[in-house]
Amino acid sequence: MLKIGIMGSSGFAGEELIKILLAHPEVKITALAAKIEKTHVSKMYPWANGMLDLDSYDMSAEEVGKITDAVFLALPHKVSMDFTPCLLKQGKKVIDLSADFRIKNQVVLYGLPELYRKDIKDAGLIANPGCYPTSIILGCAPLLKNKIADTDYIICDSKSGVSGAGRTPTQALMFTEIAVNSFRPYKVNFHRHMPEIDQELSSLSGARVEVNFTPHLVPMERGILSTIYLKVAKKINTKEALKMYNDFYKGEYFVRVLEEGVLPDTKNVARSNFCDIGIKAFPERSLVVVMTAIDNLVKGASGQAVQNMNIMYGFEEKLGL
Repeated sequence: MLKIGIMGSSGFAGEELIKILLAHPEVKITALAAKIEKTHVSKMYPWANGMLDLDSYDMSAEEVGKITDAVFLALPHKVSMDFTPCLLKQGKKVIDLSADFRIKNQVVLYGLPELYRKDIKDAGLIANPGCYPTSIILGCAPLLKNKIADTDYIICDSKSGVSGAGRTPTQALMFTEIAVNSFRPYKVNFHRHMPEIDQELSSLSGARVEVNFTPHLVPMERGILSTIYLKVAKKINTKEALKMYNDFYKGEYFVRVLEEGVLPDTKNVARSNFCDIGIKAFPERSLVVVMTAIDNLVKGASGQAVQNMNIMYGFEEKLGL
């Protein structure tokens, strides 16, 4: 049994990791860490009562490393880099769910399985992709890889449920602020995920890409719906675009290219590791509209992290998911 530690167990992504890993037949959770007073997991999450007998508390990276084989870091941004060196020195494999390592360097692998599966297998440190980037990169990849999309004109319009903002309470995320008649954009073309999106789309296309990205907060618990507008050099119709996407994602279990006329809906991917993709082409306008739906806490965070772990350790990729 693979012994697993979760640092950041008190957040939404940490809770989702616990849920997924408890159903995984090849692993055992042996360490839960969070910046809280020592608390039994059943007190944190009553649904876990009788399922896991562990306390969560402010454990050091060294302490976590001593009782684990691999560690998930579900920590706030700019915190993971403080713990990672110690865990790597102990010989532990690390999957980081924060943004700390997503901008490429020589020792970290960007963990989007549909693009980097072969390299993930031998990686020691994985930068798990962000939720918005996952929905956008998977939506753009076939058109950019085939050099059909105009790299100077990519508009990404994304809507996310409130769990994407994390568990730390703020006035802007109070029920009374978002639950009734509230739907708002934020960080217009200024979101921390933009460099990550630009990096991966540039790599796919072989040319510099700078997307126009506007995220929105919608009054639902979870889910992301991204609508991406791509100008294309070659006039293609919807059937041709769908064929391109089906060819590109052939054999990818977690990417579902929908039939012509069927569009993605967040309810159909909720609590799953799937990314649903719908396409509508307008050849007379040299435009392709790509729509993607994911669960921000699963394919956009913890599920994709477990997918990466499965690849790293040679487990069936769908295991636990």
